[in-house]
Amino acid sequence: MKLAKLLSLCVVLATPVSAASTSLIPWQSWQESQFTQAQQQHKLILLDVEAVWCHWCHVMDNTTYQDADVARAIAQNYIAVKVDHDARPDLAERYRDYGWPATVILDASGRDIVKRAGYIEPAEMLKLLQKVAANPAPEADEPAVTTFANSADLSAATRRALLQRFWDTHDKQLGGLQTTQKYLDRDTEEYALLLASQGQKQARKMVRLNLDAGLNLLDPVWGGVYQYSTHSDWRHPHFEKLGYAQTGYLRLYALAARSLNEPKYLQAALAIRGYMRQFLTAPDGSIYSSQDADLQQGEKAGAYFALNDKQRRALGIPRVDTHVYAKTNGAMIAALTMLYSATGQAQDLTDALTIANNMIAQRQRADGGFGHDSHDVAGPYLADNLAMGQGFIALFEVTGDAQWLHRAWALADYINTHFRAKQAGYVTAVQVGKLPPVTQIDENIAVTRWYNQVYRYGGRAQDKARAEYAMRYLATPQIALSRLTEAGILSADFELANVPAHLTVVGAHSDNTAVALHQFMLRYPLVYRRIDWWDPAMGRMDNPDVMYPDLGKAAAFVCAAGRCSTPAYQVGELQTLARNLLR
Repeated sequence: MKLAKLLSLCVVLATPVSAASTSLIPWQSWQESQFTQAQQQHKLILLDVEAVWCHWCHVMDNTTYQDADVARAIAQNYIAVKVDHDARPDLAERYRDYGWPATVILDASGRDIVKRAGYIEPAEMLKLLQKVAANPAPEADEPAVTTFANSADLSAATRRALLQRFWDTHDKQLGGLQTTQKYLDRDTEEYALLLASQGQKQARKMVRLNLDAGLNLLDPVWGGVYQYSTHSDWRHPHFEKLGYAQTGYLRLYALAARSLNEPKYLQAALAIRGYMRQFLTAPDGSIYSSQDADLQQGEKAGAYFALNDKQRRALGIPRVDTHVYAKTNGAMIAALTMLYSATGQAQDLTDALTIANNMIAQRQRADGGFGHDSHDVAGPYLADNLAMGQGFIALFEVTGDAQWLHRAWALADYINTHFRAKQAGYVTAVQVGKLPPVTQIDENIAVTRWYNQVYRYGGRAQDKARAEYAMRYLATPQIALSRLTEAGILSADFELANVPAHLTVVGAHSDNTAVALHQFMLRYPLVYRRIDWWDPAMGRMDNPDVMYPDLGKAAAFVCAAGRCSTPAYQVGELQTLARNLLR
């Protein structure tokens, strides 16, 4: 409560994305009527997709869009539209490959004419605007994939190629990927942790190097993770802190702390947790969207972030975007439950439950799905519903409370009804206008793995089929091999093909021995797992694929590799069983 009060004093509230009041350009928000307007006025649409936290977006607003010649060219031939990518996930996913700011010119039919990534200086922008106005012919684009894999199984050749890329793209000197921007690709790290848990020493060495390198992105004063570092090293951070990225790093470092038994990774997770509690947590416990990179928009903040806490606060606090998105909050539920499984600290679980109940009260729609913000002009979006589904299944694992499995089931049905693509995979949004939603790789990796998890916990055949439907999209070679590396597809492939290690407690949720057995299971260093806690007094298990006896007292069982253990009644016995069966 004290932290919430402190936050209310120090946070500068974010304003909606729009040009400054002195802007030379009459920016509009995205509306379908603009296509009709463009047709009637014989104009094109200039779409600027930006983010409230983005340094180069601020720079472009203050330079390029304040240039008189650029403003005249826009007024003559374009309808200027500005969109916050955090507020419109459908447009963000459509143009994600072009970064922020993304500059897109469309015609009145909704066709993309040109797409440009990043900051464009005034003279270059003027040339682009004049060229496209003179000849609005669409630039060549990659042909769309129209034929998808017939099976959810990766072909041997595709699997080999993905695995080779997993190893080849690793920066063996500095850690992370061999890219100019340094950050932790969480799918890569999770797959490396999976291999490490199976005894692969090379993967263990790789993931430790990466995780150690990622610690360079931690703000040493406030905690929290900077967006990425440039210059192909870890020493040139971009200082924005995105709420959704924080949840991913928090979950990853908590998982690594548990699976590798490494205290410094737990300390990293706790530092991220502390930052989010202090700067990105609303008074009701929900999670805000992001914190800006700049104290003064458009001015680089390296000197500011080199200061200590007192010195920073004397100058002010970079503004926080106080939008509360279901996607970020669902991801925070999953992150907090992972932290809880590593530490056993009850407050982490309490906070996760608070967020879940807030989202149910504030973001659940009348049709059962979840909206994005308090008021949405489009949607619903896959990302929000998937993140909440991931949070619900995580809560079921750490509590054994069947309500969370049932909520995950409801979202599994909702996602399949609203976001299922025509041939394979799942699309980013429900279409509400001219622009059709896209099918996105990262989201389909997450959908595949989540549907498989729901199937393993709940036993419903339709959820297995849905996981396979998403995997058919990913197993298509043109998609699987379209980017630098896609370790998440390898994780999805492994999980679909393999039954997770299954640990079960049979006993009342109020029984101290049952609690201790369950806590041991949560902390056990498994990456791919299923943990059930069945209280016989609550009735039949939702997925009784193994018929456990009620022995009249708390007991634990371990099932792996096609065999199940005898009951363990104490943590020491369970530890021995786990060591013998889960090697």
